[in-house]
Amino acid sequence: MSEIAIYLPGIVLAYSAFLLSIMSPGPNVLAIMGTSMSQGRPAGLALALGIATGSFCWAVLTATGLSALLAGYALALTAIKVVGGLYLLWLALKAFRAAARRHDIAARGIAGGSLPPWRCFLRGLAIQMTNPKAALAWIAVISLGLQPGAPGWVALVIVAGTTALSVAIHAIYAMLFASAPMLRLYARARRVIQFTLGSVFAFAGLKLLSSRA
Repeated sequence: MSEIAIYLPGIVLAYSAFLLSIMSPGPNVLAIMGTSMSQGRPAGLALALGIATGSFCWAVLTATGLSALLAGYALALTAIKVVGGLYLLWLALKAFRAAARRHDIAARGIAGGSLPPWRCFLRGLAIQMTNPKAALAWIAVISLGLQPGAPGWVALVIVAGTTALSVAIHAIYAMLFASAPMLRLYARARRVIQFTLGSVFAFAGLKLLSSRA
């Protein structure tokens, strides 16, 4: 029980950073919205599942890679924290700038016209796996919850929890945004969402940079 209490704050912080990141109206979210609106919920859900699967792959690769690196080189945690912290601060700045802009978001469907669900799934997987920013994002998220000497269950809990959040949130997007009124409602809340996201990322980035190895 005491071991859980030691690692729980970092796990919760990793969950929070990940949750707010996928709530931001970024390219993946907009692709799901646009696909659901133009091709219907099945296509949107398939695309969302593909994106969530890609997110799971990045989570596993990052968690296992960092665990192996920390096992052999404990000092590497300092470099990882600097990279992750600076990336979170960059995301915070980007979110604050987005909140200051007055333009609305624009949802776009995937290119190529109407596609069967299995192709939408593969398209979503490809979108996520070929995104170079995903690696940096996962380094930041995983390093928030992973400490030197942490048991394997910590990485497993982070990966399992973020995967569940990814599937649930992206599926909700696909279900809700098959209608234009929901997209307009989300667009009106964009600035509040971006400001909240920026605040949390700034907090997480500063916490990561100031934490001890």
